[in-house]
Amino acid sequence: MRAETQSSSGFADRWAVQPAAGSTGQGGPQVTIEQALYLIRSSLMSLNDANRSGNYSVLRDLAAPEFQARNSAADLALAFSDLRARRFDLFGAALLAPRLSMPPNVNARGMLRLSGTIPTRPLQIDFDLVFQNVGGSWRLHGLSVATPAAAAQAAPPQAEASKH
Repeated sequence: MRAETQSSSGFADRWAVQPAAGSTGQGGPQVTIEQALYLIRSSLMSLNDANRSGNYSVLRDLAAPEFQARNSAADLALAFSDLRARRFDLFGAALLAPRLSMPPNVNARGMLRLSGTIPTRPLQIDFDLVFQNVGGSWRLHGLSVATPAAAAQAAPPQAEASKH
């Protein structure tokens, strides 16, 4: 099997940091919803792999330099020990569409924040992710995950009995 080269519209270009339309470079980079979905899923799947294996080195090594400086692999193991002890599987992040609590937001410091919920049951996955642009790629800068009980689903409306 032969490896093919990527065109200018290939994978690397699609997920690279994009300047905002009409930007002079002073505004933060714009993020498409597809990029946001990729970043959410890949980050939560990396955390899931770390929890399953007990090895947080890859999660740490793929993150932004500031994240690496703040967190050792042992720190991450401790921070996510509850998820690991409960054997909570974050697989829902790969299967279900996240519900963002706000549109992808790049702040004045150029940090991208993605927050929301993945509607798994009986526990949902709440996430708050922060990414830093490092060399043209978004790299994890902050990560928070909670698994509260999912909200009760509304019962479908019942048809009214017809009156004759």
